[in-house]
Amino acid sequence: MSSIKCVGVLTSGGDAPGMNAAIRAVVRGCIYNNLKVFGIKKGYQGLINDEMEEMFSKSVSNIIQTGGTILKSARSMDFKTEEGRKKAYENLQNRGVDALVVIGGDGTFTGARIFGQEYDIPIVGIPGTIDNDLYGTDYTIGYDTALNTVVEAVDKIRDTATAHSRLFFIEVMGRDAGFLALRSGIASGAEAILVPEIKTDYTQLDSFLHNEYRKTKSSSIVLVAEGDEIGGAIKIAERVGKDHPEYDVRVTILGHIQRGGSPSAFDRVVASQLGVAAVAALLDDQRNIMVGLSERKVVHTPFNQALKNKKALNPQLLELTNILSI
Repeated sequence: MSSIKCVGVLTSGGDAPGMNAAIRAVVRGCIYNNLKVFGIKKGYQGLINDEMEEMFSKSVSNIIQTGGTILKSARSMDFKTEEGRKKAYENLQNRGVDALVVIGGDGTFTGARIFGQEYDIPIVGIPGTIDNDLYGTDYTIGYDTALNTVVEAVDKIRDTATAHSRLFFIEVMGRDAGFLALRSGIASGAEAILVPEIKTDYTQLDSFLHNEYRKTKSSSIVLVAEGDEIGGAIKIAERVGKDHPEYDVRVTILGHIQRGGSPSAFDRVVASQLGVAAVAALLDDQRNIMVGLSERKVVHTPFNQALKNKKALNPQLLELTNILSI
């Protein structure tokens, strides 16, 4: 039988729609299992600053539909030091917190892995990032909402692109991963999609603009992940504009609009599943793992594997973009 009596929960790194739904699920999952639960403000920095408060069922009422995170988020340089982590552990001991649930991405899990190994504290991670780039889960919390936000924005931009016969380069988030760009590009009918996983062939893009675009398109949308090797939408558009002065080239960077907004029904359900699963994993004496979804079933992936392995883009979706862009 588990010796855990009190759990701390925090959100760290970039915020993602659905984090509040995950917090809600963790808090109520703990209460259901007769555990105390503390909410930790501002991520790992809150551990160091002792910004914690006990949470109850009413603490998470009416938040499942809200974006952002009620616990706030921050990046902590102090937690990267041994002194900072020691202070964080002392604060947890003083509060009587036996285990942690951390909600975030690879940076969050990197900190959790080190902290858990140093102080032998059980930690379970919940994947919360709009990039959907974590190995060990089919979906991360926030990805579906961000995807729909991008598609809605691109649909509106296409209206004006068509009205003025313009070529739009639209940049979406994804410094190291192109999952958001790829799926939103397919869903919005983009003529080309540039992602960091695939080396950008400017010659091929130039040929498309010189031939197919001129022949068949009155307007065009090119989706660019911010991590593209050429340098993002602005630099690519500048180069295209110089090489093709006959085109009316425009750039839109969607930016942080992709992080905000009410989470989709899908993200709320995923967050709820994983929040409860994280508490169950702790009670099953699991530690240093991430809970995720694979083929709609909850799975456990050790932090080491989640961080070491790179999640690959679906090659069939990449091929699909080539077929549909003609």
